Amino acid sequence: MELSPEDSLRLNVLLANKPLAIRIDESRMIVHGLTAQGESTVRLNPTGRQEQYVRSVRELISGHVLGSPGGYPVYLKRWTRMGQMRDESLEQLLTLGEPEAVVAAVCAPGLSDELARRAWWAMEDAGNARRMLKNPRVRAGRMGKVLANYLVDYLPFETEHEEIMETVRLVLQPGLLDETQRLDLWRKSTRKQAYLVGFIQALPDALPEPVKAREPDAVILELAAGGDLYARAMQRVYASSGQTFLKTLAAVLAKPPSQEVVIAALDGLRDYFAVVRPTGDPDLRLDDLIADVRSLFASPDAQPAAAELLARSPGLADEVAAIRFLSGVGYGLIRPLLPDPSTQGSLMRRKLAPVTDAIQARLDLLRGVAR
Repeated sequence: MELSPEDSLRLNVLLANKPLAIRIDESRMIVHGLTAQGESTVRLNPTGRQEQYVRSVRELISGHVLGSPGGYPVYLKRWTRMGQMRDESLEQLLTLGEPEAVVAAVCAPGLSDELARRAWWAMEDAGNARRMLKNPRVRAGRMGKVLANYLVDYLPFETEHEEIMETVRLVLQPGLLDETQRLDLWRKSTRKQAYLVGFIQALPDALPEPVKAREPDAVILELAAGGDLYARAMQRVYASSGQTFLKTLAAVLAKPPSQEVVIAALDGLRDYFAVVRPTGDPDLRLDDLIADVRSLFASPDAQPAAAELLARSPGLADEVAAIRFLSGVGYGLIRPLLPDPSTQGSLMRRKLAPVTDAIQARLDLLRGVAR
């Protein structure tokens, strides 16, 4: 479809002024351009169906920017969310007026703070904000706090638990929120397990409202200083920060709303005790994980990392076993109980009770809480 002479002229003038970014408001039929001097607009006057007319506008812009009149190239769409764009292409992508091109730019590792500013002007979107906060260059720049503040304000409107957890984790990265904002977000986490998981992921050793520490005995302190893995894990968990972590994790598992929240909580718990399981996630079912823990005490050679601690402080055997158990939790525990990934809410919690009860018992043991 041919553009009206007036629109063609005004768009070519806009492009000749080398805009830093372009966005197209299809509902109002306006092309916005960001320039070094400010913003400019071109109000379109369609000569036919609006959808086809906008396509012609994009073809004109693409022909000027990329030399390709076909609009945003198909091969670029395949790379949009894979971060495979060359750094020298990013400025061009932001002047195409294509939402997918903006997403391609914000996913690129080479995105700078200035390009992030242009991308944000072109497309304010929570998903784009999360993508850019994963980039250390953007996070450390002027846009870092801008994006974090936007995500905090938008958080009440998020409905997907995975996006909520990711948002909280990202905005809690160093330098983005001040102490008042961080504590306000923590207060809003009451009864919101997805928020709490974000805190656990971001601040496992610095959660707000720390609880009282447990006093480790001299053997734990001595062996931890010497590098004993189980003693180190026990010293960490006895500390105020460790007790706060366990309390928060227990609150998450007391009434999780979805499988995504459960899996993220188990991943966080396993990562916390990863020092005693350097081989990583064993992906075991509950019975197999319990058998794995029993093997810890089969002989001194079965788990040499715990042998000295158990030999010198046999009374710590239950807590050592609890640490070993928690270091192996993961999706393998819930897979046989919840074959349907859509199971949520109270039905999910009933089916998961054998797993969550087993975990809560060990969390209580390490917290010194009587059941």
